[in-house]
Amino acid sequence: MKVTHLLKLLWLSWVSIASLRRCFCISDSTLQLNDDVLGLIVFKSDLYDPSSAFNSWSEDDNSPCSWQHVQCNPVTGRVTQVSLDNLGLSGKIGRGLEKLQSLQVLSLSHNNFTGNISPELSSVSSLNRLNLSHNSLSGIIPIELASMVGLKFLDFSENSLSGPIPDKLFDNLSSLRFVSFAGNFLEGPIPSSLFQCSSLAFLNLSNNHLSGNPSFVNGIWSLTRLRILDLSHNSFSGSVPDGVSALHNLKELYLQGNRFSDSLPSNIGFCPHLSRLDFSDNLFTGALPNSLQSLNFLSFLKLSNNMMTGNFPYWIGDMSHLEFLDFAGNSFSGYLPESIGDLKQLNYLILSDNQLTGEVPVSLAYCSKLSVLRLRGNGFNGSIPQGLFDLGLKEIDLSKNGFDGSIPPGSSPLFDSLQILDLSNNKLRGDIPAEMGLFSNLKYLNLSWNYVQSSLPPKLELFQNLKVLDLRNNAIHGSIPEDLCSSNGLSILQLDGNSLSGPIPEEIGNCSSLTLLSLSHNHLNGSIPKAISKLNKLAILKLEFNELSGEIPLELGRLDNLLAVNISYNRLEGRLPMGAIFQNLDQSALQGNLGICSPLLKGPCKMNASKPLVFNPFAYNIPMNSNNTLPESSNSSRIRDRKFLRFPTIIAIVAAISIVIGVLVVSLLNASARKNLSFVDTALESMCSSSQRSGSSATVRFTLFGLKSSEEWVNNPESLLNKACEIGNGVFGTVYKASLGEGRIVAIKKLTTSNILQCPDDFDREVRILGNARHPNLVTLKGYYWSPQYQLLMSDYAPNGSLHSILHERSASSTPPLSWANRFKIILGTAKGLAYLHQSFHPPIIHYNLKPSNIMLDENYNPKISDFGLARLLTKLDKHVISSRFQSALGYVAPELACQSLRVNEKCDIYGYGVMILELVTGRRPVEYGEDDVVILSDHVRVLLEQGNALDCVDPSMTDYPEEEVLPVLKLGLVCTSQIPSSRPSMAEVVQILRVIKTPVPQRMEMF
Repeated sequence: MKVTHLLKLLWLSWVSIASLRRCFCISDSTLQLNDDVLGLIVFKSDLYDPSSAFNSWSEDDNSPCSWQHVQCNPVTGRVTQVSLDNLGLSGKIGRGLEKLQSLQVLSLSHNNFTGNISPELSSVSSLNRLNLSHNSLSGIIPIELASMVGLKFLDFSENSLSGPIPDKLFDNLSSLRFVSFAGNFLEGPIPSSLFQCSSLAFLNLSNNHLSGNPSFVNGIWSLTRLRILDLSHNSFSGSVPDGVSALHNLKELYLQGNRFSDSLPSNIGFCPHLSRLDFSDNLFTGALPNSLQSLNFLSFLKLSNNMMTGNFPYWIGDMSHLEFLDFAGNSFSGYLPESIGDLKQLNYLILSDNQLTGEVPVSLAYCSKLSVLRLRGNGFNGSIPQGLFDLGLKEIDLSKNGFDGSIPPGSSPLFDSLQILDLSNNKLRGDIPAEMGLFSNLKYLNLSWNYVQSSLPPKLELFQNLKVLDLRNNAIHGSIPEDLCSSNGLSILQLDGNSLSGPIPEEIGNCSSLTLLSLSHNHLNGSIPKAISKLNKLAILKLEFNELSGEIPLELGRLDNLLAVNISYNRLEGRLPMGAIFQNLDQSALQGNLGICSPLLKGPCKMNASKPLVFNPFAYNIPMNSNNTLPESSNSSRIRDRKFLRFPTIIAIVAAISIVIGVLVVSLLNASARKNLSFVDTALESMCSSSQRSGSSATVRFTLFGLKSSEEWVNNPESLLNKACEIGNGVFGTVYKASLGEGRIVAIKKLTTSNILQCPDDFDREVRILGNARHPNLVTLKGYYWSPQYQLLMSDYAPNGSLHSILHERSASSTPPLSWANRFKIILGTAKGLAYLHQSFHPPIIHYNLKPSNIMLDENYNPKISDFGLARLLTKLDKHVISSRFQSALGYVAPELACQSLRVNEKCDIYGYGVMILELVTGRRPVEYGEDDVVILSDHVRVLLEQGNALDCVDPSMTDYPEEEVLPVLKLGLVCTSQIPSSRPSMAEVVQILRVIKTPVPQRMEMF
């Protein structure tokens, strides 16, 4: 309190002295030092200083020049520099700094400052360097900064600034040499005033939401002193004009992550000093311009994920300084030229997912500095050059090609360096080289889908860092070695589709990091080892199509993280473990066994437990004959028959009587319950009716959340609907598109009045609960109108319509098909929205009717869930209501709603979500009717997946997609559509699974 009081007194003294100075003409030289002291003291008073950086700042000093982080002009003694970078400071940039009238450098980067950028900073006219980067500043960029004519360095990057860049911000800032607004939420076009900054050498506007057509680019080409230009990860579109050649001094150009289209600028090669060029993740087409070969100093060239065509350039060897070359995800064709071996500095070569053919030239092994080689998804054939395995490569990905022959053995440089080896989906034969056991740093090994015929890699204990081992679908034989998990680091083990035999070793319990264990389609025998119960991280267990026998260890029920289990087509018997995943397995995960005890299976149930006691009719004191047999008298026979039949007869009679009594009691209780419920419903309706009659205020309710109301709405809602256009019809009512004026477009749902809450207070309460649901993946409720005749809901309008219309009503000529990137965005965004509804409200908001027609898409194809929680507006939600409301949602409704007494919870939404996943991946409707049969989508996908043909069901309009993402997403959809509700994951778990699926393989390995 004393410090705060003292600061207030200092500030008042400052203002008083300034007034006296004006009145009595006191010179500046006698007071200017105290101005700097007081200004800095006031500035620090609003800040939290965890590292005690301000310990040397004392209000008792006459000068701040001895303070830490402060520099002064040695002649005038005025403060010229304040540098407080990386000190962990937090708070707002408040008053005080404007008094430092000789300040030239203000650097506050890498802290946690919040609030807006103060316009008062513009009053420090001497400032030439302003760095506020890497903080948490928000709001808009103040236009007042345009008056700082001496500014040369301006960095606001990595904050949370929003809105457009002011049009006239750069009108008077012609001295600027460095500008960075990267990593904010800025939107709109680049202001034309920027092009007047003729001295600008560095411009970074990356990672914002800036947009505009290519006309702005011509303005940028006028900044002839630019050395670094970064416009990456925005929303710029159109073609890039050829004026880039005017930037003779340009060294680095980054345009990746936009929507640029057409060909690359033909004169790009006329920027002789270019060293880094990134045009990736755009829509560029056509062939490479020949002028590129003139860029003799280019070290970084990335053009991945475009739509470029033409032959791979024969002149690539002329670019002798190249260190990084990435052409992945295009349609380049032809052969790799021998000249590629001339790239002696090449470190990264990434040509995945093109149409390259022929053999990989032996000369590639001359690139002695090569570290990462990715040629995945091309048409390469022939053998793998031995020379490549003599280099010190960290990553080799040659998957999905046509390589044949044997796997090269490798050499000492590779033994120490290699971390990722993916040779899957080729035609490789022969043995796994013995030298492979020497790859001591190997983390990821994938040899699946080849013709490898040897046993498992020898000396597995040497793989101390191995995280993923995938040898599926080969001809590997022999047994599973006991030293499989000597390193304890293995996370994924997939040995499916081989000829492995013998038992699963008990040492499998040493694989404590395993999350996926898949041994299906082999010839394994013996029992399932109890040691698997030690694998606490295990999420997926696949043992189907083997010769395993005996009972399933009950200890497996303790594995709480299990999400999926398949033990079908073995010789297993007995009880299932008590864990939830086992008790709720689908029939497909259990069938084909000898005697597993489950209500889903029709076969015999074999138990190895001791037999139960049975009454022995001969265990009475009846005299024996001399040969120890019972006498065959008629009396003893009658006694034996009477005593033998009496007990089961009594049991049967008692059981029958109990059943009859139970049925009568249940019937009486049900009748009583129905009577009580009817009474409660009648009482509630009577209360609400009397509430309506008691006052006129309940006649009309009109509320807009955050919008201005209109008299036209209140007095005549029909007039607005008459002007609106109908855009949809759902189970809760009709949807209209309407304008509220001033460019505000909303969607209006006119609710069906049947069974809707007729008590306005109840309606208002429930709608306000829904209005509080705010999430980027939910349609925002804007307000409502209630009257006895009309109930209207107003919400955001989605310009791209519904997911249903995009998937099933798309015109092939006018609308392109959804890309996999957009489909995955919709899958993940919908999961996030549902997880928010399920977790953030108590009780949770349940959608009840999730399907593609209720998933709206904004201009960037971000999903927005609509109609969530509308069942809260119903007067009652019984089975009849469910049946009538959702009859149009055939295929999306969870089976428990149709087959059992009503049990509505979050699992119902998860079922509909799973169907939506399958629909997005396949492009098919959930139920399709043929001439002779009916196709249920989930069953269709499950059959193809079990047959190993899952990719046959992928939407044919989606020509390019990553299998490593599509396949697990398909499996996730099947898990979400499990017939057993408790087997479905929660939406929070779904979000986590999707994030793992989207993580690139190298990063995904680091997560385990």
